[in-house]
Order: sequence, then C-alpha cells, then structure tokens
Amino acid sequence: MAAIGVHLGCTCACVAVYKDGRADVVANDAGDRVTPAVVAYSKNEEVVGLAAKQNRVRNIANTVVKVKQILGRSSGDPQAEKYIAESKCPVTEKNGKLQYEIDNKLVCPEEVAKLIFSKMKETAQSALGSDVNDVVITVPFEFGENQKNALGQAAGAAGFNVLRLIHEPSAALLAYGIGQDSPTGKSNVLVFKLGGTSLSVTVIEVNSGIYRVLATNTDDSIGGVCFTEALAQHLASEFQRSYKHDIRGNSRAMMKLMNSADVAKHSLSTLGSSNCFVDSLYDGLDFDCNVSRARFELICSPLFNKCVEAIKKLLQQVGFTADDINKVVLCGGSARIPKLQQLIKDLFPAVELLNSITPDEVIPIGAATEAGILVGKENLSLEEEALSIECSAKDILVKGVDESGTDKFTVLFPSGTPLPARRQHTLLAPGNNSSVCLELYESLGKSPAKEEGKFAQIVLQDLDKKEGGLHDILTVLTMKRDGSLHVTCTDQDTGKCEVITVEVAS
Repeated sequence: MAAIGVHLGCTCACVAVYKDGRADVVANDAGDRVTPAVVAYSKNEEVVGLAAKQNRVRNIANTVVKVKQILGRSSGDPQAEKYIAESKCPVTEKNGKLQYEIDNKLVCPEEVAKLIFSKMKETAQSALGSDVNDVVITVPFEFGENQKNALGQAAGAAGFNVLRLIHEPSAALLAYGIGQDSPTGKSNVLVFKLGGTSLSVTVIEVNSGIYRVLATNTDDSIGGVCFTEALAQHLASEFQRSYKHDIRGNSRAMMKLMNSADVAKHSLSTLGSSNCFVDSLYDGLDFDCNVSRARFELICSPLFNKCVEAIKKLLQQVGFTADDINKVVLCGGSARIPKLQQLIKDLFPAVELLNSITPDEVIPIGAATEAGILVGKENLSLEEEALSIECSAKDILVKGVDESGTDKFTVLFPSGTPLPARRQHTLLAPGNNSSVCLELYESLGKSPAKEEGKFAQIVLQDLDKKEGGLHDILTVLTMKRDGSLHVTCTDQDTGKCEVITVEVAS
C-alpha cells in the first residue's frame, strides 16, 4: 500500500511517498526535492514553485509568498496584521475573510494553498505511477483549530484524502523511527526546526512509544530568510564599495540581491565559497562578488547565537540540562548550515545529533511514515500503533465563576497532553437559573484565555429551578487522537443531557 506525506512550510513545500515499507522524498518536474511555496498569477495561468519565485521581481504584486502565515487567520490576529503589512501582494478583508487582490480578482489563501497541494499531489503521483490520494499533512504545534481546518480543507480541495494532521515535531521523530527501535525505553528528544520564517524548539518525552511534548517555543523573529537578508546586506555594501551606489532603498535591486544571496547561502552549506553574480543589478551595472563560508559565518554570527540561546532558554523552562537530552533532531532547511550544526553539537557534546536525513526532508518523511502506518493498520503490532499517539497543542480550559462572581478558568487538557485523553469536570451553577452554559477555550502557553480563544459552548436548558441550591452539572470531555473533542453535560438531579463534538479542538 502506498501513501503520501506533505509538509507545507512558509517558504517551501516538500512531498514524500511511502511504498514497500519505506518513505522517500520525491523530486518535482524541475528535479528539485523541495518546491518554493510561491504562487504567481498571470492572465492565463497560475505558476507554482521555482519559476514563480524567480519571476517575482517582475510580477511582485501578483505573486503570493508565505501563504501558511495567513491561512486560517482573521484580520484582528496580530500575526495576520504583521503579514498584511509586509505583503507585496495586496490583502483585503471581504465578508469577514482575508483575501488577496490579484488583477482585480479576489483570491482566498485556501485557494493558494490548494494550488501548492495540487503540485505536491502531481509530484507524488508521478513518482508512484498511480493515483494514490491518501495523505498525512503536517502542522506546526502552535496551529489552532481554524488554521488546521484551513490547511486540511486546502489539501482536500486539491484532491487529497487527508488521513490525519500531525504535528511537525512528532513527524520529525517518526522519520528517525524514534520510539520504534526501543518501544520500552524512556528518553528525551529535542527537535530543532529552523524554517524559512521561524525557529521552533521542542522537547519531547518518548516513553513506551508514546510522544509527550514537555515544552515548545516558536520565535517568528528568526528564520532562514534572516540569514539571506544578512548576506544580501553584505552584498549591497560590497556593491557600494565598488561602484559608490547605495542600492538599499531600491526594492527591485535588493530583491535581485536576495535571490542571489539565497542561492549562495544554500551553496555554502556544502562548498567553501560561492560566487554571487547579478546581471544589470543597478543602472546597467553587473555585480560579481565571491563570498567565503567563513565570511558568511561571521556575518550571521548574531543569528547563530540567537538560535543557541533559544535552545538554552527552552531547557531552562523544563528544568533540564544538556545531559537530560538523549537525542537532538535537526529539521528545517536552515538547519543544514554547518556552523549552526557545530554550535548545537558543542551544546550537546555527549548527545546523538540526528542529521543523516536532509533537515528540510525530515518532516515530510515522518508524515509519509505516519501515512504508511495508517493505510497498513491491519498489519501493525501494538507498539507501532502506539507511535501515532498525538498530543494536544494548546491548553483547553473551561470557564466557570467563583464565589465572588468572577470568571475563573480551569485547565482541563494542558498543552502536551498525550491523546486520547478523558477528563471529568463538575460545573456548579446558581439554582435560580433555568439554563447553564459551559464554555470551552483554548490558550497557548502562559497567556490567559481570551474571548477570541473560545471555540465551543454547550447549553443545558429547561432545568428545574432550585431556590437556595446549586445545579450540579457533570461534564465529561474526551479528546481523540485527531484532536476532536467530544463533550457530554449531564444535570445530576434530572439526568437531562446535552452532547457536542468539536471536529478539531487543538
């Protein structure tokens, strides 16, 4: 049985296929194993991938980049506002939904993501030689319900049959078979993911094949693009030194330099130096500059330090030292940088650093492995089945009222709770009320629950009033592995009951 795993990142997408017991990344029609998550629109066609990225200089207002950052978000979201401010392709709000304005037409982010997923499906099916549609999609740990739904819908619209959404750190562990080789052992694994636009560091406890997230932090202020920008700024200084022109204020020239810096950055992961040549960079002047790996490392030194500090901070958060970590998994394209790998090795001198799988291919390989597990379930042993246990991404809280009448939030499922999980909660409400409303919220990390975090409510109506007494409502919540939440509320006096299911709670 064959199946597919897809990782749609902010800057790139990658697809792997599971066949004959192993998962492998497959190359697209251009021969590249990673496809830029860029979609360019023209009057006659939509172009996905490298061609769209390379042509962005000439078609910037009609080229969509980093769609994952806005997918499933609304205009009040700080992340969405930041994206809108930086986007060269105009974004507007219509009927409460954010949409791109392209050639006087409105295009929703899900439509853009659908085109990227279609490209991934085409790439996978071409490699398999068959119309396999079963897929596992990866999502960042911090994605909420709306973002997961939007991602799943876009994949479905592209013709995929989505078997499951799994968190990126879990996929990274699956790629290396962590938990499979010694299902009875207990270990702590640090997953370091440096993607195009963000850095995520996660500590996962692996115990008897079950993954439990102990802590995770995402920093949106650092990503692969920061390294590219730093190198582009250096190239702009070199151009100014040679030709006495400062091109930093010229967006077209800087975009050309960014493209050249991006190519050089990738080359410097395997070569000692790289040549940056830009034809007619500014005012008809060609630019030719050689950059050594040592120079690149010096330019990016503050960024490397920031990455290492993020690891130290997370270890501190969980009360660990480097000795408490048994394995470190590297993923994300920028985790390929040799200097960064060396600094992480120095931080964990006695720990196995897993980088034998190319870091930007780890997550899709894990997704394809999970897809293979799901499509071949009947052949699995119990240990392998236990591998696919997920964790809740966010705190799930219930809102109540304390004795003084102040809102009180109780955490029922802390983030990182292994799934499936079941919780009971007793809700006490004034007896003179004829109805009782239970409200559920989600919250990330230490931030308090906010009104926009409310994702479900269940109302018990027509209750018998109890003068001077309290309604005693027993609530049973069951969260399944896919994150769906089943809630039952029962009035203990009358047996009156209400039930809801929230498709993806966390």
